[in-house]
Amino acid sequence: MCPPSVRTCLTCRPSSFSFKDVQALLRDDDHPVLHRACASSPALRSWHSLPKPSPIVLYFTSLRIIRKTFDDCSTVRSLLRALRVAVDERDLSMDSSYLSELTSLLGCRPPPSLPLLFIAGRFVGGADEIVELHEKGQLRRLLDGAPPTSIDACGRCGGAKFVLCGECSGSHKQYSENGGFRRCAACNENGLVRCFDCCFPTV
Repeated sequence: MCPPSVRTCLTCRPSSFSFKDVQALLRDDDHPVLHRACASSPALRSWHSLPKPSPIVLYFTSLRIIRKTFDDCSTVRSLLRALRVAVDERDLSMDSSYLSELTSLLGCRPPPSLPLLFIAGRFVGGADEIVELHEKGQLRRLLDGAPPTSIDACGRCGGAKFVLCGECSGSHKQYSENGGFRRCAACNENGLVRCFDCCFPTV
């Protein structure tokens, strides 16, 4: 069951974005402009080029509680996979720490509706913005320089990005003779750890 804070996040809608300056943002420019990520900022403001390698982080949910949110997440994941670039997918339904991480990045609580895409630490937008960029042929250009990825699912986690904790076998509890049962410090609340074969290192 999804925590109340995550359910609140999934029901919120993002502020509207403007794409009138996208062409200018994609032009070569020798004068970089600093950008402060905020949910109410226009998407893709002050974009020049991505560093190499360029981390692409997608916050999403695999829960089907809200059908539109699930469909939006599935659409964006499919678009990014079709471009065959490495994406750090962070499923809020699998690890609640991603919600705190996302709140810190955007500087607001609750965050806008999922999915939310970040490229090189910059907030791009949600499903509507990403689909529009793809339809205009601009999403691929923004991902230039991103490392490629294999189309095959991870042999260890099957693409779930998480595996059972080896310390507690997924129980999220460990026993010691002195203190009895305690929470396992190695895994999240679901008894899972990020797959070390296919997941990007956390920072």
